[in-house]
Amino acid sequence: MTRSGYKRGWSHTKSRGREGTITCGFCGKRVPKYKTFPVIKGFSLNDPVLRRELGPRARRGLMLSTNKIYACPACARHRNIVKKKR
Repeated sequence: MTRSGYKRGWSHTKSRGREGTITCGFCGKRVPKYKTFPVIKGFSLNDPVLRRELGPRARRGLMLSTNKIYACPACARHRNIVKKKR
C-alpha cells in the first residue's frame, strides 16, 4: 500500500500545549504524532483447505490479528510506505 507523494508541510494538531510523541514501530525513534504514517499489519489465512474447514465466514479471507503501528518519515520512505514527491 504505497501512498502517492507527500509534502514536507506538516500540519500540527490544534490542541494547545505539548504534542504527543509516538515510538516508531520499525526503528524505535520518538517522533511527534503528526509526522508519523499509520501502517496496519495483519496476518491472514490464504490456504484453501483451511478456509473450507473453517466454514463460510472464511471465504473472503480471514484476518486473524491486526495491529496498527506508526512509521517515522525515514522508515516510511525506506519501506516504500510513502514515496517522496518529485
